[in-house]
Amino acid sequence: MFTPKQFRKQAEEFGELVKTSTNADQSSEFQRLEASFNTLADNEKWLLDNHQKTVHATAPDRSVGVKLAEEEEHVLRCLGAALIMQWNTLPTKLRRELFDNAGAMGELLETSALRAQIARFLHKHKDEAAAPSP
Repeated sequence: MFTPKQFRKQAEEFGELVKTSTNADQSSEFQRLEASFNTLADNEKWLLDNHQKTVHATAPDRSVGVKLAEEEEHVLRCLGAALIMQWNTLPTKLRRELFDNAGAMGELLETSALRAQIARFLHKHKDEAAAPSP
């Protein structure tokens, strides 16, 4: 889990990129990301400040949790594979949003490396997804 400080730092980095960007679309995207990370920081701060006021579930049986995690991982893998198979048919804006969201899923300090891995993966498999099925 990220801290509000980490989210704010990421927002500041995008804010700096807005200042140095010469491309209007890129600048707009950086502003959107800056606002998004500021919102995440606000939300995380609220959760920290109000943790005692929220409802807490009892600790589940670990064996049930492990099985559920395995099932969820399988579902996510299937969804991911289905998405990749249709990637080239998706609108560019949606692909860009999915890419940005996926790139933000990793550790905060490793997002650029994750984004590069995702980009390489998509490039490597772009022709496979476009191939018609038999």
